[in-house]
Amino acid sequence: MAQYQANENDLGNNLDLSTVKLKDVIDIDFLQRLQDDFAKGIGLASITVDTEGAKVTNPSGYTNFCKDHVYVTDEIKKRCNVSHSKGDADSAKTGKPVIYECHAGLISFTAPIMLEGRQLGTIVGGQVLADVPEPAKYLKIANELGTDPEAYLEEIQQVRQVPIETTESAANVLFTVITTMANFNYQQQKMKAMSSVLNEGLEQISATMEELAASATEISANQTNLNNEIKNVNIVTGKIDSVMDFIKDIADETRLLGLNAAIEAARAGDAGLGFGVVAQEIRKLSADSKETVGKIRELTTIIKESVDKTVNMGSSTTDTIDQQAAAIEQVTTSVMEIASLTVQLSQLAHA
Repeated sequence: MAQYQANENDLGNNLDLSTVKLKDVIDIDFLQRLQDDFAKGIGLASITVDTEGAKVTNPSGYTNFCKDHVYVTDEIKKRCNVSHSKGDADSAKTGKPVIYECHAGLISFTAPIMLEGRQLGTIVGGQVLADVPEPAKYLKIANELGTDPEAYLEEIQQVRQVPIETTESAANVLFTVITTMANFNYQQQKMKAMSSVLNEGLEQISATMEELAASATEISANQTNLNNEIKNVNIVTGKIDSVMDFIKDIADETRLLGLNAAIEAARAGDAGLGFGVVAQEIRKLSADSKETVGKIRELTTIIKESVDKTVNMGSSTTDTIDQQAAAIEQVTTSVMEIASLTVQLSQLAHA
């Protein structure tokens, strides 16, 4: 009979939270479309990176300001990465989006993508202004970055101005949608895996129940045959009793015959002495036969009592087996119902 054991490891290494990657729980193509539509609709640039800072999606809605004045030299890119890393660290601590001003003077946000308390990646976005830019401030930043101050100042005037509250709300919406989607997909995968494990376990239980049911049926049939054989023993024992009665009758008649022969031998005197010896032996044979019949009757009585007990025990066993078979059938029915629910669960998980 097959043995089956299941534990959490049976759910698969791909569901081990410590090894789950962002791409395992989010369709990157869908994330890219969502990010692009978000950038167009809200007017905030965004990009998604993993926990190592590697790009997961392509940039969406990046401003010309950043393209032409920020991502132009390796040194400025390093400053940008440091700025975003700080924002990422702050958001990772709280598990919530963080709004900050980047090194280039733009309002940015980082929103962690969390899965059951573990960060899978970060949405970095913003590239807007909260207020009208102050020329002196941005001229100073341009000089620090080593870029053309006049062009820098001219380009900053083209950057979209968005109230800080709007940026916070937009970051929260993006954070909520993507985090919820990641958690939903993860739970769905867990449900698929658990459904598979449950279904496999139910198949094993069902197979075991079928084996038990078949065994119970076979035992019941064997017990029925045994009861029939025991009944035959009772019948044969009854016949033996009849034979014993017949033998007893013969022994009684033989005893009378021997008694009569002894009487006749006594009347015959010396001529009947030999016949008297024979008569005595006949009477002895009759007594021995009756004694043997008594012993046989005692044994057949013991046999009948044992047979009766066996029949009673067999009947009780048959009743128990029938009850077990009924219970197994009920369990099998319940297992089939659970299996049906498991199929529905699996279908929901794959929906």
